[in-house]
Amino acid sequence: MPNALDQSFMNKVPLVTLYFWIIKILATTVGETGADFLNFNLGFGLTKTSLLAAVILMGFLALQMRQARYVPWIYWMTVVFLSIVGTLITDSLSDTFRVSLYVSSAIFAGGLTITFIAWYRGEHTLSIHDITTPRREAYYWAAILFTFALGTAAGDLVSEKLGLGYILAGVIFGGFIALMAIGFYAKILNPVFAFWSAYVLTRPFGASLGDFLTQAHKDGGLGFSTMPVSGVFLVVIIAMVAYLTVRGADREQVSA
Repeated sequence: MPNALDQSFMNKVPLVTLYFWIIKILATTVGETGADFLNFNLGFGLTKTSLLAAVILMGFLALQMRQARYVPWIYWMTVVFLSIVGTLITDSLSDTFRVSLYVSSAIFAGGLTITFIAWYRGEHTLSIHDITTPRREAYYWAAILFTFALGTAAGDLVSEKLGLGYILAGVIFGGFIALMAIGFYAKILNPVFAFWSAYVLTRPFGASLGDFLTQAHKDGGLGFSTMPVSGVFLVVIIAMVAYLTVRGADREQVSA
């Protein structure tokens, strides 16, 4: 298969439907609970967990980039491991290097902004309906990694650093997501701005849900083990992706 930078493919990402947002939120929750499971429950520690997740992510990214079209299971496994790695990057900065969540949030917001600027200057579009070249896809995945890292930092900042708790944090981020949806459907917000804003916000929303389910009672959570929570959410993701694979409900229809 040709892999030159100017080689064109069919759109490599799914249509943005209700299925998309449900799986995205589930993936962000798995990213939070899955990282905690590997780090704490299996005792890998932050460094080994980060290295393991990064290696697996590189494998799925390479597989994803080699495809000529959107393949649901490959795409969503890439998203899941991007979520895990994005979580671990923020956790490493906070726990290992003692970087303030205010600083890391600013760094990731800056990185996301730079990615968008470079993407637009190079491709003259930020449309997710036209991810048809390897270069555009590289910008797309870089942006997604920054959204996960930024969302993790912002979520931890609101729920833990500011002491608002997981439930209130989830309500706050869920409210902002609703505002993005209203602005989009009312044609008040630019579609690109609305999409990427919602993409960032679903990360702390899903993480707040995961933390609420798995954190100890004394920390404001329900105290469920990360293993069953991660397992249940992963099974739901697999079931939904299998459905989309069979039905093709999130693929663009191509004329013969």
